[in-house]
Amino acid sequence: MPTTPVAPSSSTHRRRATRWIAALALLASLGAAAADAPDCKARLLESLGWRFIATDASQVSIEPGTPCDRANLAEAQAAGDLTVRIPRGLDAAARARLYDELLRHPATRCAYGYALGDAARRAADKLAANPGYRFSGLQLGWIGFGPTGSRRDGWEPIASFGRGYQPRGANSRAIDAFYRGHVRAECGVGRQVAQYATQAELYGPEGFDAEFDADEIVIGTFNRLHDTRSILLGSSAGDFTRDGLAVDASRAGRQAFMGLPGFIFHVFDWRKLDDLNNQAENFVVYDVDADAAAALREHGGFEHYNERNQAIWTLAKSMPVHRPRRYFERLLFERDAALRASLPPQAQATLAQLDAELADPFYRGFRVYVHRQGVKPVGFHIARLLDRNPRTPFRIELALHNLHTTLFERYVAYRLRQCANASPPL
Repeated sequence: MPTTPVAPSSSTHRRRATRWIAALALLASLGAAAADAPDCKARLLESLGWRFIATDASQVSIEPGTPCDRANLAEAQAAGDLTVRIPRGLDAAARARLYDELLRHPATRCAYGYALGDAARRAADKLAANPGYRFSGLQLGWIGFGPTGSRRDGWEPIASFGRGYQPRGANSRAIDAFYRGHVRAECGVGRQVAQYATQAELYGPEGFDAEFDADEIVIGTFNRLHDTRSILLGSSAGDFTRDGLAVDASRAGRQAFMGLPGFIFHVFDWRKLDDLNNQAENFVVYDVDADAAAALREHGGFEHYNERNQAIWTLAKSMPVHRPRRYFERLLFERDAALRASLPPQAQATLAQLDAELADPFYRGFRVYVHRQGVKPVGFHIARLLDRNPRTPFRIELALHNLHTTLFERYVAYRLRQCANASPPL
């Protein structure tokens, strides 16, 4: 019999309301702290990478630099980014206003991107390293926990046919099932798990369990998530960033991409699909190197590359008709020497054009995690999909996300609460 999502209890709502009220009260009160008292906002900003330098000048000088363009925090600080010069005599109220301004500063989002990217990479590496975490195969529902059922892995069903689950105990234990257990799921669930796991890595197990209610950590079909409190797509998601073609992220720089969700999907309708299991690939951005970021900024985002994807597909259609298994993957990504040498002269000319297209830094340096392909550059996925669904080109877009809005704000509030609880009374 079908089951429906469990409505959150009144105690759950009270706990959540209490947390947010406490966070707002903390944010309002910190500015009133004495000048020589520990200040939680300053500590948080410093932990993200800002450096405060006392000076004899009369005015504050904020020198953000370009942290979104750096590979990591160490590189940013070596370049002098994220520096604030503060007059020694600046009073407490002015310091409080400065800290508030810095928490809203775009460079702070870039600094947060370092922590977020590290968390996303830790999560993706653990998920990819688990041989028991498989792609959908023979299973009883949308997500397959095996004969022992979901409860052993820390999940409980909230919908029929495996279309929805939430943690039944600690959130961190539920995520650990995908790090260590035996689970089957398609790449959409793989993206959801990677997104939740990123938050688990960012907060740490205790923080992840304390900050998020179980019914905010929901996996299943994307339609199911909309009817829940999921922090990804449900009522707890809050404000979304809508940047499907990555115009804003490309303008901001490489750290603006860290951990973002997205998908590669077919252009023509389903009648042109040969492999329904590979009609799309859901991903989380793992890393973007400097050359790929520069190329994206130069071309204004993904649309240029969607046009190149179409050109690559057109060129691939003219290659020899009788193709062995994983033909384009071996030819274009693995660069199989024997296969490349076996091509007739006309195909060799086409191959040179394909190589030139895929030599673009975006295809080589924009790396994503996809279940069950692991971490690969985007060029690998374009080549792979030429094999799987040769009758349609593919596009790449970012999905709706709240990493820089609601989830950033929740992370800041959480860190400030942790600081306040750890600090001696003022």
